[in-house]
Amino acid sequence: MSETDAGSRSGLKRELKSRHVTMIAIGGSIGTGLFVASGATIAEAGPGSALLAYSVIGLMVYFLMTSLGELAAYEPVAGSFSTYGRRYVDEAFGFALGWNYCYNWAVTVAVDLVAAQLVMGWWFPDVPGTLWSALFLGFIFLLNFFSVKGFGETEYWFALLKVLTVVFFIATGCAMIFGILTDDIPAGFANWTTGDAPFVGGFPALIGVAMVVGFSFQGTELIGIAAGETQNPEKAIPQAVRQVFWRILLFYVLSIFVISLIIPYTDPRLLKNDIADVAVSPFTLVFEHAGLLSAAALMNAVILTSVLSAGNSGLYAATRMLYVLALRGDAPKCFARLSNSGVPRYALVATTAVAGLCFLTSLFDNRDVYLWLLNTSGMCGFIAWLGIAVSHYRFRRGYVLKGCDLSKLPYRSGFFPWGPIFAFVLCMTIMLGQNYKAFLEDTIDWSSVAATYIGIPLFLAVWLGYKLVKKTKFVRYEDMEFPAKYRA
Repeated sequence: MSETDAGSRSGLKRELKSRHVTMIAIGGSIGTGLFVASGATIAEAGPGSALLAYSVIGLMVYFLMTSLGELAAYEPVAGSFSTYGRRYVDEAFGFALGWNYCYNWAVTVAVDLVAAQLVMGWWFPDVPGTLWSALFLGFIFLLNFFSVKGFGETEYWFALLKVLTVVFFIATGCAMIFGILTDDIPAGFANWTTGDAPFVGGFPALIGVAMVVGFSFQGTELIGIAAGETQNPEKAIPQAVRQVFWRILLFYVLSIFVISLIIPYTDPRLLKNDIADVAVSPFTLVFEHAGLLSAAALMNAVILTSVLSAGNSGLYAATRMLYVLALRGDAPKCFARLSNSGVPRYALVATTAVAGLCFLTSLFDNRDVYLWLLNTSGMCGFIAWLGIAVSHYRFRRGYVLKGCDLSKLPYRSGFFPWGPIFAFVLCMTIMLGQNYKAFLEDTIDWSSVAATYIGIPLFLAVWLGYKLVKKTKFVRYEDMEFPAKYRA
């Protein structure tokens, strides 16, 4: 279909099965954002605002996934939204999206390796953290080195463990709420009427936690990257997308609801939000209330699995995006070389080297580095989501204008145009409003502002810089090309 159709023309192997793609999509939305950060969200904004934030952001992600599903089923390429941005918005826009996403996931791998240090420190406080980072970096490097099938199979089991943990947590919480597991019945809806609950801090608090909630969901778009190596993507991708809404409803909304009924939002332990202290994970607290004394050890193992899963996915995503950039001539050609098993190993080595940023923790306080990297990658993730919304909107407009039949699309989003419009507006609101309080202070903390917003000017600089050098133009609807088989 295009020069960037890496799945069928450039050597990548279509070895990911439908079950792999489905679990990659599920695993992408379950991580430390749910297991750890959910407690701080409830404490800072109250149970009502937390539930509303996860519901609204979840709805936005669902719209984004239906948009990406339509694009990926129509054009299943490893370049995903970078390719779509290039084809349906502007060549420079696609270039910037590709490098933004490559950087985003390469840095996220480093973030996850720092988190792994903190998790292992709970068990082995005397072992240097950099040793764990090196060990786990080597582990996920090998998982990606031999074949994409190894990556897919590992992600399948990582995601399955997380799913089983969440299901067990919800079942345990419900049993506690109804007095089945313990005589010490939780306060229930009384937690929603105590103090300033349910909406603590009002709208500003809601906006304040939205970035954390959004970061929790980042990774669901990995199904677009995996499309280029998926067997029968026309069926596998829509199947994964259709499960996004129910996954979000079950895993996030029900988990937050159960936590809010069992643990008061005023519990000081919820505010700590520290991955180094798994004992304050709301999941751990609920399991301990149920009398499961080994809950902390169990959750530490699950959180470690989540961290390694995210790192594994990040290494895969950044490697494939760098490969596609090199294939187009937007990165050194050596990164476009493939092994006999279809793995871009030079791109993998380069991505792994960037992930070596985690070793900065041997020089600085690891928590400071962790938070700095987290802020950077979080903003880049929202920019990628913006790219999906814009690309889908313009794709559909051009598709219809060129007289193509919507019924011939392998998968069609049922929420156009309001879905991508809603996602775009909400993404932009969260990105610009996440640290608005800094501008209301008598003295603005510019270092904090820079750490929060630096991703936006960097993206614009790359986009506009490429546009000026290459003299690219926005793609007009009239100039978009679609295969004859889609014509009405």
